[in-house]
Amino acid sequence: MSTLQKKRWGILILFIAAVATILAGFLLDLQPDVSNRLKGLGTVMIFFVVMPLFLLVESPGKKMKDYMLTEENIKKMQSDKKDPTKVNGAD
Repeated sequence: MSTLQKKRWGILILFIAAVATILAGFLLDLQPDVSNRLKGLGTVMIFFVVMPLFLLVESPGKKMKDYMLTEENIKKMQSDKKDPTKVNGAD
């Protein structure tokens, strides 16, 4: 098993744990305070742990600047919107 596969499996396990935590918060008969904490913990795990790890593992070598809302990218999107004949930067 390569290191990339190990990373993917690790991320999958973390994702399943986060979903299980959310489901436990909904399905188990717990006090509302504990239930809300479980749901919140699962959500935080997905958005602040699993998603960044996934992006780091699955997008090596890609320029993150291309995916950020910088002034340059906003101008590029606006110019594409004004010229509907252009499709994905093609002439």
